Amino acid sequence: MHKKVLSVSEINEYIKMLMDHDLVLYNVLVRGEISNFKLHYSGHMYLTLKDEHSIIRSVMFRSANAHLKFKPENGMKVIVQGRITVYPKDGQYQLYIEDMEPDGIGALHIAFEQLKLKLQNEGLFDETRKKRIPQYPKKIGVVTSPTGAAIRDILNVLKRRFPSAEVKIYPVRVQGEQACYQIVEGIEYFNIQKNVDVIIVGRGGGSIEELWAFNEEVVARSIAASVVPVISAVGHETDFTIADFVSDLRAPTPSAAAEVVVPSQYELKDKINSLQNRLLYSFNNGLENRRLKLKNLTSVSSFLNPMDKIYQNRLLIDELNKNLAKNMLLQIKKRREAFESICGKLDILSPLAILSRGYAITEGEDNRIIRSITDIKSGERIKVRLADGNIYCKTEKIESIRNSRD
Repeated sequence: MHKKVLSVSEINEYIKMLMDHDLVLYNVLVRGEISNFKLHYSGHMYLTLKDEHSIIRSVMFRSANAHLKFKPENGMKVIVQGRITVYPKDGQYQLYIEDMEPDGIGALHIAFEQLKLKLQNEGLFDETRKKRIPQYPKKIGVVTSPTGAAIRDILNVLKRRFPSAEVKIYPVRVQGEQACYQIVEGIEYFNIQKNVDVIIVGRGGGSIEELWAFNEEVVARSIAASVVPVISAVGHETDFTIADFVSDLRAPTPSAAAEVVVPSQYELKDKINSLQNRLLYSFNNGLENRRLKLKNLTSVSSFLNPMDKIYQNRLLIDELNKNLAKNMLLQIKKRREAFESICGKLDILSPLAILSRGYAITEGEDNRIIRSITDIKSGERIKVRLADGNIYCKTEKIESIRNSRD
């Protein structure tokens, strides 16, 4: 009897058919540790599940992982649900994951910590970027459920503390899949309209699932991008959400948010009364001081008889004028004597004074000064300058003093 010869593809398809019809492999729960995790640009997740002894190749397509609350990571222990089948092309069997949950700690808790760390590393929690809450807001925007206890608490507190503030409510769902997008719309609405001074975003207490809308990344980024200051007021005092960390101010409850957003009208009245009393006291005290000062001024002699001061100043001016004239004459005399002394020194150094003592200055035909017999030729015309006139001569003979001595 001859057996049928099968191709490789036929074998793989046959094995795939057997596995696809196996009730255990078609819907299986597997516990393992994630390794070789890769998020493909298509959105599909490729990974390996392993334990102490074995591994299994796995894939979670984009349509399935889009609903995950957390991001899978290498080393994370998980429980997955899916089906095991063969990929005919390479003959390898793998696990097609339909759902995934952390093994031990909850998925929402992991998602919370992952998003918190991500936004913290981006600087969205930094105190330096938080905006100042206005001290006396005229208009307050509230993004919350219109039927919950939170809005009633907020309105009651605002009416009691600061009834002049105008409250604008943007009604939203505060839990469920679409709640986060409605909260974002409310925040963006007040930023676009620019019709409020501050925004309160919040709801009453609940479980982590019920508060989850305020842990969504879209809500956190909307709060961070808000130009209008945002106060988060989610749950009870022990509840913390991502919105609390990224908002400009965290209030432990909706009522507390209303307490911190506006001052108390009674405290303001007391403050105004105190300031009014201080102003009145300061005014009366200042007025009394000026009365005493005026009284002291009126008792001064110059105030009683102002002409005495004028007469004294006139006498002082006359005396100053005399001293000024005296000093001017003294200075003129000193400068005249200094000038005469300088003139005498100049007269001694003057060439004219030398000529008056019998000396003469001899100049050649080109008006050059003749200082030596070498500066003149025989027969040259010369000019001899004396103290009282000039003599024009002609040189007949040049004789050296040395020769004449010889």
